[in-house]
Parts: sequence; C-alpha cells; structure tokens
Amino acid sequence: MRRAGVLGLLLALSACGQGAGSAPEPPMVKIDCATDGARVFALDCRVEPVVEGARHLLVVHHPGGGFRRLLKVDDGRGVIAADGVVPATVAWLADGRLEVTVGSDRYRFPAKVKADVQPKP
Repeated sequence: MRRAGVLGLLLALSACGQGAGSAPEPPMVKIDCATDGARVFALDCRVEPVVEGARHLLVVHHPGGGFRRLLKVDDGRGVIAADGVVPATVAWLADGRLEVTVGSDRYRFPAKVKADVQPKP
C-alpha cells in the first residue's frame, strides 16, 4: 500500500509578499483544481497549511472565494474531509500527484509517496 509522505511540499511553503498597509497573506501554494463541477483543471486554487493542536489541515481556497478544509492522515489516503458530511475520495495519479474529490470539487496535490514502514518485532 502506498502512503503519502504527507504532502511535505505544502508544509514547506514560504510566506507570500504583502502590500503596503495590509496584513500579511498566509503562506500558500497554487495547485490545479476543477471546482463547481468544472471538467478542466486549472492552476487556480491556493492551499494554506493550518495547524490546530495535533491536527494538520490543508485549507484549499477556490478562485471564487469558497474553500474546503482537508485533514492530513498517515493511513495511505493522504487527506480526508476535515468537516462536513461530504467525504473526500483520493486517487494516486500516474505522475505521482494525489487527486482529491470532495463533492463537485477536484484538486491535484503534489505529493511525495513512500513505502509503508514494516512494524518492528
């Protein structure tokens, strides 16, 4: 079974620039997404890593102002829906990216994959 090296690239983001007199924008990276049932992916979504206690979240900001919160997990799925009743489904793509679908929204995350660690006796 494959296990996500839990989207380390997204946690290693650098801070974005800020305009004069504005609050700093949280660190984000752009990813390919197809929101609201779009058929074609575009580099339109921004991902913000958020830590809430022991939980590591990825908040995906849509170009139209909406967002989804995804919880990072270490069980091979990579992420699950952090809240709401609509579950996230995940699929590893041939190019190594993780495609996540929540409702009518789809996201393609850059991800590192590592083999499962064998339990020690």
